[in-house]
Amino acid sequence: MRFVLSSKIFRATVTEANLEYQGSITIDSDLIDKAGLWVGEKVLVVSNTSGARLETYVIPGKAGSGTVCMNGAAAHLIKKGEIVIIMGFELSDRPIKAKFVFVDENNKCIKQL
Repeated sequence: MRFVLSSKIFRATVTEANLEYQGSITIDSDLIDKAGLWVGEKVLVVSNTSGARLETYVIPGKAGSGTVCMNGAAAHLIKKGEIVIIMGFELSDRPIKAKFVFVDENNKCIKQL
């Protein structure tokens, strides 16, 4: 069994960084669905802006809002305005085809693979 990439939201813009929340990343529910992520799923978030990398879990944001919000301690590492890649992984005994979601500067889906 191996952990393999199952979903990726590519070049999303962080819309908010909320230090007062317990933790996690809030993502527009439409993007969660398109990427095949689950609420509560562990994700790797990588900042193309700062190089920061962290693991957290997904919570749903308002559908169509474009929300990508770093919450809690993660907001110290990845800040509003940074460009991020959000990746989900799956434990599998075979290769799988990952879902890729490309977004524009407002975090609206422009292409899916």
